[in-house]
Amino acid sequence: MAVASPISHRRTVAALLLLTFATGLVDAVSVLVLGRVFVANMTGNAIFLGFLFVPSTGFDLTAAIVAVTGFLLGAVIGGRLFRIFGEKRPRHWLTIALGLEAAMLLVLAALGGLGVLDYYGASKLLLIAGLAIAFGVQNSSARQFGIQELYTTVLTSTIVGIGVDSRLAGGTGERGRLRYGVVFVMILGAVVGATLTPIMVAPVIAFAGIVVLASLALFRYG
Repeated sequence: MAVASPISHRRTVAALLLLTFATGLVDAVSVLVLGRVFVANMTGNAIFLGFLFVPSTGFDLTAAIVAVTGFLLGAVIGGRLFRIFGEKRPRHWLTIALGLEAAMLLVLAALGGLGVLDYYGASKLLLIAGLAIAFGVQNSSARQFGIQELYTTVLTSTIVGIGVDSRLAGGTGERGRLRYGVVFVMILGAVVGATLTPIMVAPVIAFAGIVVLASLALFRYG
């Protein structure tokens, strides 16, 4: 059963779109800098893990294993926070969950920027794990609102919905604007992340943390 948002539907959508944008930003960093791995969208990692059973694929699958494990841990943390606070105190729950995510992103950005965590050495696995945990918390929190298009890390079902409900398929085009908007925002985040990553990495992660804080503020005070 979906939880009632503490703010209007329109503002809830806006807040979740901000989180979707943050997803595009950070996955651009993880794919382009940390190796062929996703820290927010797990579908690609599941395919990579299938390569474990095929020799000589040329993939280093350690990062994918770390990302999936971290994401699952984050989902557990997010689910626990929801069950403790979500139903009775939704604003408090969202403040804690998104505050935790933003704090992790900002700390990881600082550690990367200061050189404590290397983007290319073994310590990048700690960065991958931390980012995956943060987005596991985000995804498990966003899905509680029951808006399928706005789980903030999944586009496959959204794109399927665009096709199935389109007028070409004999549908009404219902929810088309929302679905196109979600796809556009995710791609926009990836474009911004991919554009900035060759110039700077840590600030992109920090920017994602700031975007999450903006979403938190909307949920908290909207």
